[in-house]
Amino acid sequence: MAVGSLLIRPKAVSPATMQLATLSRRSLSYSSRFGNGLRAASSPLTVNSRRQPVQRSFRRSYTDSAPEPEPKKRFRFLRWAYRLTLLAGLGMTGWTAYSIYVLNNPEEQFQPDPDKKTLVILGSGWGAVSLLKKLDTENYNVIVISPRNFFLFTPLLPSCTTGLIEHRSIMEPIRNILRHKKGTVKYYEAEATKIDYEKRVVHISDGSEITGDVSRTEVPFDMLVVAVGAENATFGTSVCSCSIPGIPGVKEHSCFLKEVGDAQKIRKRIMDCVETAMFKDQTEDEVKRLLHMVVVGGGPTGVEFAGELQDFFEEDLKKWIPEIQDNFHVTLVEALPNVLPMFSKQLIDYTESTLKEEKITLRTKTMVKNVTDKYIEAEVTKPDGSKEIEKIPYGLLVWATGNAVRPVVRDLMNQIPAQKNSRRGLAVNEYLVVNGTENIWALGDCSVTNYAPTAQVASQEGAFLARLFNTMAKTEEIEKELSRLSAAQQAAKNEDERNKILEEIKERQKQLRRTKQIGPFQYSHQGSLAYIGKERAVADISWLSGNIASGGTMTYLFWRSAYLSMCFSVRNRVLVATDWIKAKIFGRDVSRE
Repeated sequence: MAVGSLLIRPKAVSPATMQLATLSRRSLSYSSRFGNGLRAASSPLTVNSRRQPVQRSFRRSYTDSAPEPEPKKRFRFLRWAYRLTLLAGLGMTGWTAYSIYVLNNPEEQFQPDPDKKTLVILGSGWGAVSLLKKLDTENYNVIVISPRNFFLFTPLLPSCTTGLIEHRSIMEPIRNILRHKKGTVKYYEAEATKIDYEKRVVHISDGSEITGDVSRTEVPFDMLVVAVGAENATFGTSVCSCSIPGIPGVKEHSCFLKEVGDAQKIRKRIMDCVETAMFKDQTEDEVKRLLHMVVVGGGPTGVEFAGELQDFFEEDLKKWIPEIQDNFHVTLVEALPNVLPMFSKQLIDYTESTLKEEKITLRTKTMVKNVTDKYIEAEVTKPDGSKEIEKIPYGLLVWATGNAVRPVVRDLMNQIPAQKNSRRGLAVNEYLVVNGTENIWALGDCSVTNYAPTAQVASQEGAFLARLFNTMAKTEEIEKELSRLSAAQQAAKNEDERNKILEEIKERQKQLRRTKQIGPFQYSHQGSLAYIGKERAVADISWLSGNIASGGTMTYLFWRSAYLSMCFSVRNRVLVATDWIKAKIFGRDVSRE
């Protein structure tokens, strides 16, 4: 057989068969692209004898062209953080708007029952305002007497001296506070000059520049709260004794830092010293004296003011008045071996090292003995224990050393025999009742307790007194109800009515026992904060059963947020935050006023 005979010749393919194959290939291509949706449509076009190979090809094509799994979403955390931040911002904006609306739209007040007891509160400081904030004024006829018609947020007062914060930003009008109480509260802008314990009256005097027909009058009371605070001590220690005379020249030549007027006076004095030092033909010694700022007192107030003043110089003064940069100097004088004695040892060391880094001269173991208009005389204790008198010239002298008893408090102490041994203020018991009295309470710096005279202590004492007075009013109301029920029980006509009244009496007695269960005042220390300059702060915070001590820039941010949250109202918080932002953008103002 010829080789050529073994070759298989291809059959001739008809046009119909070629058309059918072409349609089959197209259907497979469509199936691989679009899946099962076109599978049924392609099957009629497939020849039965070639159905199996076509199905295998379809499965391979479907597997090869299956969609790949989607990659993990990136930046999911950032998207959620953005959403949470947005929601928090909207919530904060809504809460602020609502708070402002409530602040500007007080509800109608009702006049309290004139037959109820008259509660007189002397003062508008931390203790008095904390008491008013939580007191139910429906239970008493409340009268507030104070020479200043605002509450002052004193922790930020050092910032007002350098223009970092406007003084009105930390002032809350007392009328705003009283107007939001349920019951009407009377307020008299006057100074209490005398408390007559026997007659139960308070003598008050209108100290304003414009007085009416009556400048002196009397206010009777059933209950009296003394929260007048204290004066500036002038003897160089942190505790006042009435028998110790003041250091000569302190009142005449020093600036204090306790009220808004003090901060304004310091502000003017700083710029007066700077501008006078730049005056024509000043001697070099006089320039150095004028630009030497001395702060007496190493407590939180003195340290914070020294830090704020140095910041003012570094960030603003020397930029606009470069001629003073070689002579401007801040000195902090303290009679004790170290500053901030209420803080832990490590924070004291950190503070002192920071002050030195800021070029603030720290003079510890230095006790002021005499003050003149141009220098102070101080007794300096040397490392070997010897002492010598040194003259320290100054242009500005700020005195921030402690508290002294006010005359009205001293007069009341002299009227009460139980107060004869008290020297630092009104001695009180565990319920803040003045020893030797029944209807007078004292709180804050004018009272003597086992705690330091701080704003934190006064605020907690005020809140305690509010709970106590609310409890007393509720107790009196229940006792009156028990008297009424007892009389009704005796007048009952049958046994069932008497038993019903008896059950109600038992319920009132249980309520009375629960109401009377209020313990004595106990102070809860929340911690101590102090700004030390250069955007650094120190904090000694109570946490669980121990303390957390920290210092630095993060603590400074915590210091700002804590003080911002402690401001009395939303209005104060917004104003203070705005002042901080304004000073950061434009700097502090170096004008005199």
